[in-house]
Amino acid sequence: MPAIIDLSSQTLMWTIEAILIGKLSASMFAGHGMAIQVVLVFFAVLLTFVVGSSLIINRYLGAQDSWKANHIFGQAMMMAIILSVVFALIWYFGAVQLFKIIREGESGMAQDAGITYLRTVALFAPLLITNFVAIGILRAVGDTRYSMTINILINSINLFLAPTLIFGLFGFPRLEVKGAALAAGISHSIGFIATFALLRSRRTKLFLSFRELTRPRWESFRALFETGLPTTIEQLTWALGQLVVTGYAAGIYVVVLSTHTVFVRIQSVLSMVYMGFSLTAMSMMGQNLGAANNVLAYRMARTANRMMIVFVLVIVLVMIIFSKALIHVFTTDPATVALGQKAIYIFALAQIPKAMNNVLAGNLRGAGELKWLMWTTLVFVVIFEVGLNWFSAFVMGFGLYGIWAVQTFDESIRVGLNYWRFHGGKWRMLDSE
Repeated sequence: MPAIIDLSSQTLMWTIEAILIGKLSASMFAGHGMAIQVVLVFFAVLLTFVVGSSLIINRYLGAQDSWKANHIFGQAMMMAIILSVVFALIWYFGAVQLFKIIREGESGMAQDAGITYLRTVALFAPLLITNFVAIGILRAVGDTRYSMTINILINSINLFLAPTLIFGLFGFPRLEVKGAALAAGISHSIGFIATFALLRSRRTKLFLSFRELTRPRWESFRALFETGLPTTIEQLTWALGQLVVTGYAAGIYVVVLSTHTVFVRIQSVLSMVYMGFSLTAMSMMGQNLGAANNVLAYRMARTANRMMIVFVLVIVLVMIIFSKALIHVFTTDPATVALGQKAIYIFALAQIPKAMNNVLAGNLRGAGELKWLMWTTLVFVVIFEVGLNWFSAFVMGFGLYGIWAVQTFDESIRVGLNYWRFHGGKWRMLDSE
């Protein structure tokens, strides 16, 4: 539950931020949504260090070797700091080119919103990205109460600053999309300070050592890359695939893009709940295997799967019953609401296999089945998300309906394959080797 609250708090804040911007205009809402998608693509690269280090650290913690665990943590944070500067430069200087794909006539409002948001966030990127990696590793090794506390702090501050700066409340200037980005940057900078203090306090499972942070060891970097690279390729491929799909929606028309953005925002909130179960499954699997307790590892995996099924069925029922009210939360634009109400049934159906797939992937990740997840994602993104979505949306003319139908089909097939891989016992043989 702490992991779910932790992960959901950030996505809920992004959703609230999107709702606030949606009150300005549907075009600004669409541009902001695409900017968030761009940020998520770059965050996927960081998973090399989040997941790679977490898998290694969990095995060391399970074997009671805290020194090696802290060493790997320090090396991962060193690389995060370097990448944060690189990403900041790309976001700031590449924003104009990234948003040229949006088709919206002569207004250019969606493009301007996306460029403004991404460039403003880039100013805070070094602190924001470094904190993202540190909190991600804490969460993945089981310190979910601490990661939850810091993210609640960050998003509580953001929750106050966002409407204040977007709409110009309490005497502040009305900054609209730029205000949203400033609110996010300021709150995450404060969160970075809190995380740094926590990691130096020795209250968590890990300790941030300046020695390990400043002295690179190439063999450790190699281990991080070898362990985490398959997951990074997997997640980056998926994120790029989703960005391509968003580009398809933008290429159809801005109303399709705004409606697709509503669905993406809803799914982002739900995905954090899925990810909470997934990360817990990964952490328990890794630590139990590190302690040579395969029976408990398997039992925890099955429990996580069953809990996820019950949760997602309840969520789907709620979305179908309250479909109209759900769309109205994000925007009152008549065209967006009309399309959203029709397409939400396909979107809701897609959540069932997606939720189940997240937990199965967490179990497989914790068991070391990283290359399996990487290759299945690569193949399915190319065939379904990029290829079949293009055919469905443009050749067949199904538009938004086709986009979400393809995603449902994609996730359903992968659930079957991941279920077969996990319950077939391959991960047990990998561990015994």
